[in-house]
Amino acid sequence: MTDFSDLLKTDNQQPAHAIRLVDAKSFDNWLASRPASVRALLMAQKFKGLAHEHAIVPGAQDGDWSVVAGVANREALGSWCLARLAETLPEGSYRLTEGSVGAAALGWLTAQYRFDRYRKEEAPAGARVLLTGDVARTSATVQLAQAVALVRDLVNTPAADMGPPDLEAAVEKVGAAFGASVTTVKGDALEQGFPMIHAVGKAADKSFAPRLIELHWGDAAHPRIAIIGKGICFDSGGLDIKPSSGMRIMKKDMGGAAHALALAQLIMGARLPVRLHLLIPAAENAIAGNAFRPGDILRTRKGLSVEIGNTDAEGRLVLGDALTRAGEEKPELIVDFATLTGAARVAVGPDLPALFTNDEALAADIAAAGTQVDDPTWRLPLWDGYADMLKSDVADINNAGEGGFAGAITAALFLKRFVPDDTPWLHLDTFAWRPASKPGRPKGGEALGLRSVFRLLQQRYGRNA
Repeated sequence: MTDFSDLLKTDNQQPAHAIRLVDAKSFDNWLASRPASVRALLMAQKFKGLAHEHAIVPGAQDGDWSVVAGVANREALGSWCLARLAETLPEGSYRLTEGSVGAAALGWLTAQYRFDRYRKEEAPAGARVLLTGDVARTSATVQLAQAVALVRDLVNTPAADMGPPDLEAAVEKVGAAFGASVTTVKGDALEQGFPMIHAVGKAADKSFAPRLIELHWGDAAHPRIAIIGKGICFDSGGLDIKPSSGMRIMKKDMGGAAHALALAQLIMGARLPVRLHLLIPAAENAIAGNAFRPGDILRTRKGLSVEIGNTDAEGRLVLGDALTRAGEEKPELIVDFATLTGAARVAVGPDLPALFTNDEALAADIAAAGTQVDDPTWRLPLWDGYADMLKSDVADINNAGEGGFAGAITAALFLKRFVPDDTPWLHLDTFAWRPASKPGRPKGGEALGLRSVFRLLQQRYGRNA
């Protein structure tokens, strides 16, 4: 994982290149005050003061130079305002000429993320270090960047190296760093106690056997919360096999688990006063002679029977058993992350996790939290009128809605059947993937909705960042 701790340092007036920020309101006046030589130089570099543009301005001494950079609003920096600079400037140390780095420190760090497990760059870029006087926020910002990098690393890793046992090892590594206890249910105990997780994963190679991974941390006297992440390490679609185009990036189908683990890392790192219960149902939805079939009827931990309308709607099955297990501990809040439906991407695109909740106060709080940290979500309705789409003639419920309508909503309604009626619940149908690069956010695995939920938990449990 990329080490961010040396990329954001306290400003003790050590040597550094200056960064002057301009925006549309300030650029013309600032440019008019520059010497003619500087104006000509900026014109030559085609610098117009637009967001994510920058230009190099030489100083009075040999080897001395500074940066002028455009942002949307220099008085209120967002998370990604400085990210392009961190991607493109030469290695070295930098400081802003005025104002606080604030939220933009996160983008400075995440812009320097690299997934280099399988390749070596011939001339890797050196570190771009940002100096800041906002010392109180440095540690928290580094922890956020590390959590984002954890999601990216786990999602970017190919399925051959990120199967259920590898997810288990990742949970154990994070848990060990904070003294958490980790237990895993697999084999006969999984088949008996969590039959849907077992059914989804039983066709995989024995080395990739399905399992339920649980982590417990915190004082038992504190409020109990459950965080659940869909851990389908690869999704072929099962016997309802996906086309090759749909299967190509299915290494990311454990993106919900990656988000849940990263959130657990943030919770424990911040020492939030909660009793944390992390649950990751991990399986590979593979194809073999013993794969579960369309038309099969599965038992569940809750006791409901589920008719399989489509084996490619497997994520909701493993989550159903995990949600039941979470509810048995009577948490005051349940949050799940899942790369659950293509319908959510059709509805809100790749950047916005589709959010579902059974609690109006939670809906308002998560929307506000997402705005505060530049990590928005978009609420879709838990419309009970569509529950009829999941009816079965031979079982309590069907796992796939009829007719292809409202796919994200019917998936959420399926999950709702496994959530205790009196428990506040957030469900994030996230993409966990960025199809094209943006400043600070490279193509590939991505954390979407992670920071908004963490901010929500900070606000709810009394330790705001």
